[in-house]
Amino acid sequence: MSASPRRSAAARAPGRGRRERGAVSIIVGLSLVVLLGFVGLAIDGGHLYLTKTELQNAADACALAASYELTGAPAIAPATFTRADAAGVAVAERNNVNFQGSPIAAADVTLEYSDSLTGGWTASGSAPADAQYVRCTIQRGGIQPYFMQVLGAGNQTVSSLATATLAPAQTNCAIPLGMCSAGLATDTPPFGLTPGQWINGRFSSGGGLTGSFNWIDFSPPNGGETELANQLTGSGVCSLNVPTPVGQTGLMGDALAKAWNTRFGLYQGSYNLSNAPPDFTGYAYTPFDWPSQSNALADFRSKRTTFTPYGTDVANGNTISGLSMSNAYNPVTTAAQHQQSGADRRLAVSPIINCADWATSQTVPIRGWACILMLHPIASAGSTIYMEYEGTSNTPGSPCASSGITGDANSVGPLVPSLVQ
Repeated sequence: MSASPRRSAAARAPGRGRRERGAVSIIVGLSLVVLLGFVGLAIDGGHLYLTKTELQNAADACALAASYELTGAPAIAPATFTRADAAGVAVAERNNVNFQGSPIAAADVTLEYSDSLTGGWTASGSAPADAQYVRCTIQRGGIQPYFMQVLGAGNQTVSSLATATLAPAQTNCAIPLGMCSAGLATDTPPFGLTPGQWINGRFSSGGGLTGSFNWIDFSPPNGGETELANQLTGSGVCSLNVPTPVGQTGLMGDALAKAWNTRFGLYQGSYNLSNAPPDFTGYAYTPFDWPSQSNALADFRSKRTTFTPYGTDVANGNTISGLSMSNAYNPVTTAAQHQQSGADRRLAVSPIINCADWATSQTVPIRGWACILMLHPIASAGSTIYMEYEGTSNTPGSPCASSGITGDANSVGPLVPSLVQ
């Protein structure tokens, strides 16, 4: 019996192997395209996500910086929005995108304002006077994909936005000066006081303050003249809240007057620009050069923009203010010095107390916190001192400097930038 020879599959179907090899090539090619698509999604998608994260960081910083400038009431100072725009753009431009390799340009940044979080956003030129919210949008276009362009994807655009406002801080940084409420029946806001009102007291021959305010001790009974002077030349005392009790300090020497006067750019002894910075302006307000004795804040803001000194020298400053500052003071006499070395030093937070409480106790409770404008330097023993009350420190529109951590609606600190969206 003879056996039939076996024939191979290729022999039975000529050309089949070539067709199978061709099919595999097509499948591999299509798989590579799909694989490339997944790689492209992972890498290019990751690139876009990173860019959006970088833009979000910049937008957050932009909105916070712009909202800080809303501390002034826009209706009084329209330049508030101009400063907010400039601050937001300046901070945004300090950020980079595209793996931190490309700076953000001013053209990428859009700032808008509203009096409501729900909408009505407009540019600074047409923003409502009572705008409390600022929104910063940063957009970066022309982002070229690495892999997806093979599949026809073009350049991409990514944007991020952030919205900020001012909210009361949990605590205050305050100077050691207690402002008296207007009486026993006014121990709650507004404490019998009116924003823009001038409050006066007297610097006694022993160095103490009498009248509507007094030196106080934030850490009774340990406070002394040197401690309080350091607080005046420094940032005051921080982490303070309403329950904090304060103590009487008694009479103090003229070291406190010297420390106080550094905020006006007037220096004696060891004080100088490096260890006791002045305000951006040293211009003084007294009944002599400001007869209305009220509402000097707007003019003070204007003097800050030109960095106006107390005077070209002590004598000239005395002529303007009607004060009699000693020639022993070494004054800051140029706008450039105030601009280069100055800080926010004359708008300060002060505890509000009921001064009648001193009659029965050496320590008294803080009733609230005032924003005050230090109007002029202390000239000599027996001289009257004026300060302008600008409202409580947590009032919307308070001009006092922002500091501290955002609290809630019941917090009493100065208004601080806070992200809300």
